[in-house]
Amino acid sequence: MNHKVAPSILSANFLNLGKEIEMLNESEADWIHIDVMDGVFVPNISFGFPVLDFVKKTARKPLDVHLMIVEPQKFISEVAATGAYMMNVHYEACTHLHRVVQEIKKAGMKAAVTLNPHTPVLLLEDILADLDMVLLMTVNPGFGGQKFIVHSIEKVAVLKEMILKKNLSTLIEVDGGVNLETGKQLIEAGADVLVAGNFVFSSNNPKDTIRQLKNL
Repeated sequence: MNHKVAPSILSANFLNLGKEIEMLNESEADWIHIDVMDGVFVPNISFGFPVLDFVKKTARKPLDVHLMIVEPQKFISEVAATGAYMMNVHYEACTHLHRVVQEIKKAGMKAAVTLNPHTPVLLLEDILADLDMVLLMTVNPGFGGQKFIVHSIEKVAVLKEMILKKNLSTLIEVDGGVNLETGKQLIEAGADVLVAGNFVFSSNNPKDTIRQLKNL
């Protein structure tokens, strides 16, 4: 039960977003995961900073903000202004990744780098020591409710080995197709944080589903 659970509000009911955030506040969730999409880097558009500002006012859990956008470095100050605890940027979207990571930390946030399913974890070899967390996408980013990519379990294990070999405390977060079965497999492989959207918000009792994920 040392792992964290970060429900993704991409799957929340936006007609009742305030109530959904309050439910997460009262639940055993550790963080609130927020996916910002631009329709360019991924084939979908989610929401922007006005929604994040609302979440900031309502949430009592740390915000884990995942930017699925081109040139995420342009919005570091805006993300920091939302009170975000963790800022995730994609390896594939950052030409000067080390600089972006340093700017995120300078803005007072924890820095995370996200990898798409096709991107090998070995590409993080030279920057791993600078990261607070690595987010591995276990589905192709852009839409919730997709089928889990089984190869991701092995990918988590390889990354965990890299982290341990370097004697680092970098967290491994996983996002996509997480349920009780895949969540257990991912934790056994070395995952530290489970992001779950559709599995939580489509359940009859989201708070109980979060509790089950915490108890894996």
